[in-house]
Amino acid sequence: MKKVMNASIGGAGFLLDEDAFLRLQAYLQAFRERLATGSGQVGYQAGEVMDDLEARIAELFRSEVGVSSRVVDLELTNKVIAQLGMPDGGSFTDGAGSAKQEGKGPRPFWEKGELPRKLYRDPYDRMIAGVCSGLAQYFGLDTALIRVLMVVLLVTGTAGFWIYIILWIIAPKAETAAQQCEMHGLPVTAENMARFSSFSREDKKNK
Repeated sequence: MKKVMNASIGGAGFLLDEDAFLRLQAYLQAFRERLATGSGQVGYQAGEVMDDLEARIAELFRSEVGVSSRVVDLELTNKVIAQLGMPDGGSFTDGAGSAKQEGKGPRPFWEKGELPRKLYRDPYDRMIAGVCSGLAQYFGLDTALIRVLMVVLLVTGTAGFWIYIILWIIAPKAETAAQQCEMHGLPVTAENMARFSSFSREDKKNK
């Protein structure tokens, strides 16, 4: 009978069997090392990427096991690792040749085109609340065009004002790297999250 380990991942507690726990530990260590040497993410940037990665792992585990006491096994762990990949888009192996991923990210998504985008407010390209830039990303339009249309609506009546206020209230802010990926219609892979984590941190430093 396999030993069951209690692990905290992304602030959430999970039960993992011993093989899954060791595999996940090896993956996180390899990811952290490749992050520093391969993509130039060091110090606080690497810490932010690792936080985003663990949050995404927790989300994927939770989608499979829910709130039950089901133990996360090696098969599920390998599935999550293969889905996320490494920060440079490469593959992860733990020496046993397992959890391999060929190419960069989940190739089938790229072959089929981009994923459906989710509506968020973009906090890194905003004039007020990021509503216009979020709408531009959602519809695949130029941000300046959306801003001009919103100004026209504001000038010609009150509809534009209320549309903006309602979207400000209901649209969440894309603060995490995973949310940035979803806003841009990109797969939430480690490579994409690393890119957006770096962008977000640099943007915050410049403000």
